[in-house]
Amino acid sequence: MVSPLSEAMLDVIAEALVEQGYIVLTDLVPVDISQVLFDKVHSTQVDELKPAAIGRGIEQQLNADIRRDRIRWLEAQNPQDALYLDVMAQLKAGLNRRLFMGLFDYESHYAVYQPGAFYKKHVDALKGSQNRILTTVFFLNPDWQAADGGELIIYDEADNELERIAPKMGQFVIFLSERFPHEVMPTLAERRSIAGWFRVSNSMHGF
Repeated sequence: MVSPLSEAMLDVIAEALVEQGYIVLTDLVPVDISQVLFDKVHSTQVDELKPAAIGRGIEQQLNADIRRDRIRWLEAQNPQDALYLDVMAQLKAGLNRRLFMGLFDYESHYAVYQPGAFYKKHVDALKGSQNRILTTVFFLNPDWQAADGGELIIYDEADNELERIAPKMGQFVIFLSERFPHEVMPTLAERRSIAGWFRVSNSMHGF
């Protein structure tokens, strides 16, 4: 069992989501768990990862002009993945207690960007779709340098840049999925992260 997230931390996250819709944190995931996750993704061969698609369901397609990362979904039965998923379960419960968001489940995948890879500006959820509600990104890149590129850029709804986040080890970003366009700038070094989404149940549409 992962050490519980502090109530103070959960309060900070909930307040930020209400006030500005996103927050960048450096100490949400314990360092020892970060290291376990890094070791796993670092030892994964590129050919064990699948090219990432755009769209969902039957509309999924590969488009290297839009995104070029490779992914592997986290699985609850995997001991290393379960450490991270436990932290996310605590986050889900804490936000539901505070904000009554009706968050129902969480899906996430490792994302590896080889040098030259990028993900052009996009939004994770369509307006009013009430499926993906919150997006999370957790970075697994020790010794990342500014010259390596690969920043996550978050925009407002008028396409003004709000935040440019270097993908440094241990940084965790959470934001409202349908509100913030975002992109991954081309990277000059291998870039590793875990991208995830809290969703509501289909039966809760209209919440």
